[in-house]
Amino acid sequence: MRNLIRTVITSSLAMALIAPVTFAQKDEQKRLEESGRVMQEILNVPDDIPRDLLNRARCVVVLPSVVKGAFIVGANYGRGAMVCRSGPDYGGPWGAPSMMVLEGISFGFQAGGQATDFVLLVMNRDGVNSILKSKVKLGGDASVSAGPVGRTAEASTDAFMRAEILTYSRSRGVFAGVSLDGATLHADTAGNTALYGHDITARRIIEGPTSPRPPASAQLLDSELEKASPHPRTA
Repeated sequence: MRNLIRTVITSSLAMALIAPVTFAQKDEQKRLEESGRVMQEILNVPDDIPRDLLNRARCVVVLPSVVKGAFIVGANYGRGAMVCRSGPDYGGPWGAPSMMVLEGISFGFQAGGQATDFVLLVMNRDGVNSILKSKVKLGGDASVSAGPVGRTAEASTDAFMRAEILTYSRSRGVFAGVSLDGATLHADTAGNTALYGHDITARRIIEGPTSPRPPASAQLLDSELEKASPHPRTA
C-alpha cells in the first residue's frame, strides 16, 4: 500500500510539473503558426513588402494580433517570432525562430480595439546585434523607419538604406509602413525555453554554433520567407 501511495504521489507531482511546460510549448507553437499565416497573407497582397528590401533583410520579426491592453492591464505589447537567415554572414536559408516581445507600442492609429499585425525587417548586422544583445529601443538604440510598400516601390532612398529596422503594420486589412519609435524589442526568454524544451538564448538560436532545428510549427513561416526571398542580397 505504501508503495502504491508513493507511486501515486510521484506521478501526480510529475504531471503537475510537466503540464505547465506542455501548455506553454503549445502556446508558443500557436504563436509561430499564426506568424506564418500573417506572413503568408501579407506576401500575397498586391502592395506588400518590396522584394528588394526583403532580399536585403537579415531577419524578419512577425508579431500577430497585437491588441491594446492584451495580457497586462494598461500595457501595450505583442508577442511573436524572429527568423533570420542562417550562416555566419546571414547568407543561407531561413533558420530557426526566436520568440520575441514588442513593448510600448503606440496605438494612436488603432480604431476600436482592432487587432494589429506587425512585421519588422532587420536590415543589417548592427540591427541583429542590438536585438540579440539586450532590450533595444527602436529609434534610440537602433535606427528605425516606416517601410515602403509595393513590390516595385522605390526602396533605395537614404532613409531606408540607413535604417537598421524597417517597420510595418496591418490593421483592418490595410498594410502600410508604421512608425514604432520608442517601442522596445527583446527576446522572449521564457517563450524560447518553452518552445525548445530547455534554456537557450536567442543568440544561440539565431547564430549557433549549433542552432536548433526549426520546430514543425515554424514550417509555414520559413517556407513563405524562403519562397518570397530565397536568395539574400548582402551588397
